[in-house]
Amino acid sequence: MSPEPISRRRALVLGGLGVASLAAGATGWAITAQTGGGELAPPISGAPLAEPPILDSRGGRLQVELTAASGVRLAGRDTAALGFNGTSPGPTLRVRPGDELAVRLTNRLDQPTNLHTHGPRVSPQGNGDNPFIRIDPGAWFDYRYRIPPEQPAGTHWYHPHHHGTVADQLFGGLAGALLVDHGPDLPVDHDRVLLITDITLDAGGRVVAPGPMERMMGRQGALVLVNGQHQPDIPATPGVPQRWRLINGCVSRVLAIRLDGHQLTQVALDGTFLPAPLPRDQVRLAPGNRVDVVVRPTGPGRYRLRTDAVDRGGMGGMMGRGGGEAISWPATLATMTSAGTPVSAPPLPAALPADIPPSGSVTRSRQTAFQMGMGAGGMRFTIDGRSFDPDRDDQTVRLGTIEDWTITNPGPLAHPFHLHIWPFTVLASSDGAAPTGTAQDVVLVPAGGWVRVRIPFTARPGRSVYHCHILDHEDLGMMATINVQE
Repeated sequence: MSPEPISRRRALVLGGLGVASLAAGATGWAITAQTGGGELAPPISGAPLAEPPILDSRGGRLQVELTAASGVRLAGRDTAALGFNGTSPGPTLRVRPGDELAVRLTNRLDQPTNLHTHGPRVSPQGNGDNPFIRIDPGAWFDYRYRIPPEQPAGTHWYHPHHHGTVADQLFGGLAGALLVDHGPDLPVDHDRVLLITDITLDAGGRVVAPGPMERMMGRQGALVLVNGQHQPDIPATPGVPQRWRLINGCVSRVLAIRLDGHQLTQVALDGTFLPAPLPRDQVRLAPGNRVDVVVRPTGPGRYRLRTDAVDRGGMGGMMGRGGGEAISWPATLATMTSAGTPVSAPPLPAALPADIPPSGSVTRSRQTAFQMGMGAGGMRFTIDGRSFDPDRDDQTVRLGTIEDWTITNPGPLAHPFHLHIWPFTVLASSDGAAPTGTAQDVVLVPAGGWVRVRIPFTARPGRSVYHCHILDHEDLGMMATINVQE
C-alpha cells in the first residue's frame, strides 16, 4: 500500500471504539459515564510486575506483525481499551545497530492510524518513519526501518501518529517499547521496561473521551498504569542493582518520579547514555521522554515508586494537573519489594559511552513559537501562528548543516517540544535547568519561557514533523513540517 498524505480536515474523531462522554464523579478506577451502567470492578493492584513479550532480531532482521484493535486487559480487568496484538503495551521490539526492522501494521480500528518509531534515527521517507502515511480501517501497511549502524544503544518506543487521532489512540492504550541493544554491560541483575501510561474508563470498561477543557489543558487519565498494571510489585534483593527503563507514554502527564528511601542513578536520557552515572532524588519525564535509571535496594522492605504533581501552568486559575483526573498526590506507580540476604554487587562504571553530537560550525539560527490563542472558531493551537498543514513545508534545511533553534512559549502552559528523526542537545533554557550535553528528542518548554537547542542535520534527508508532545495540542494543530534536503 502506498503512503498517502493526511489532511487535518480529514482527521476523524474516535468512533466505534466504545468511547463514552465524560461526566463528573471520578474515582481512582473509572468515571461514571452517560452511557455506563453499574460499576466496573476495581483494579487489581500489587500483582508482580509483568513485562511485555520481547521480540528479538535474528541475523540482522526483525520481522513482526502488529495489529491495532480494541479489547485488552488493563489492571487485571477486561476492557474495551486499545492494544497491539491484544495487549497494552504491545510487544517490546528489540533490535541492534545495522538491523532492518520490518513491521506489517494491520488496522482493526474504526479510524485511520499509522506508526511512529519514537527515538531511532531512521529515514522518514517512503515506508520508513513517515508521519504522513495513512492506514485506513481494515487495511495494512508494510514498514521497513533501517537502524543506522551508528545508532546508540538505548530505550525508545512506538505509538500511532495519524494527525487528529494521536491522543485518542495513545490514551486508548496503543504503545510499546522499542529497544536498541548492544550497549555496555551494566552490572545489574534485571533490565526492566516500565512503560507508564494513563487512561480513564467508564463503568463499562470503555475509554472516556475528553471534554473541551481537558483537550485544551491536555488530558490526564484517572488511572496511571505501569506496563498496563495498577501499582505492580517489583521484586528485588538488597544490594543487587536493577536497570529500569522508564518511558513516559502518557498523552499529557509530566512525571516527576522518585523511589522512597533511595536515589535513582540516571544513566541515560531519550535513548542515549550520559557521560557518567548521575545520582538523583527525582527524575522528570515530559510526555515522550525516556530515562534509564539504576536502582540499588538499600535493604529489605517495601518502597513506593511515586510521581509527584507537576505544575504545567494553568489558564484562568486552573492548575495544569488536568481536569477530570482523580489521583491523590504523590501518586503511587509501583512498589519495590526488597527481600532476602543482602548481596554486595560491583559499582557502576565511572564513565558511560555518551553520544556526543558532531562538532562543526553553526550554519543558521532559527526561532519558532508554540502559541495558544482565541480564534474565530475558539482556541487555536499553532506553531508560528499557523495550524498544521501536511502539504506545506514550514522549515527547509540543508543536509549536512548544524542549526541552533530557540523554541519560545509565550503562553500559560508548558509545551514539550519533540522533533522526529534528528535529535538535539539542549544549550540553555529560561528555567535555568542544567543541560546534560547529550542528545535527546523531547524537552519541556516552560510556560512563558524558552529553550535553545542545537540540531545536527548531518544525516538522513527527508520530510518529517516537529510538534508539542501534549498530543491533544498536536491533534489540534500544534505541529509543523520540516524538509531536510540534499
